[in-house]
Amino acid sequence: MKKNMGSLDRIIRLLLVALVAILYFTNVISGTLALILGILAVVFLVTSLVSFCPLYKLFGISTNK
Repeated sequence: MKKNMGSLDRIIRLLLVALVAILYFTNVISGTLALILGILAVVFLVTSLVSFCPLYKLFGISTNK
């Protein structure tokens, strides 16, 4: 797996993960919306940690320098 995510892309995704977590734990979001955003946040977290996004690979995108 070749890295295809740059630092800025990873930071933005991690910030979105933190935002979803804050919204969930402060009970701003709940129910189905919380479940969907939680799953998306987990995907963002994993892709940020491994610096690889399968959708980027599919579309031939790379934000890595």
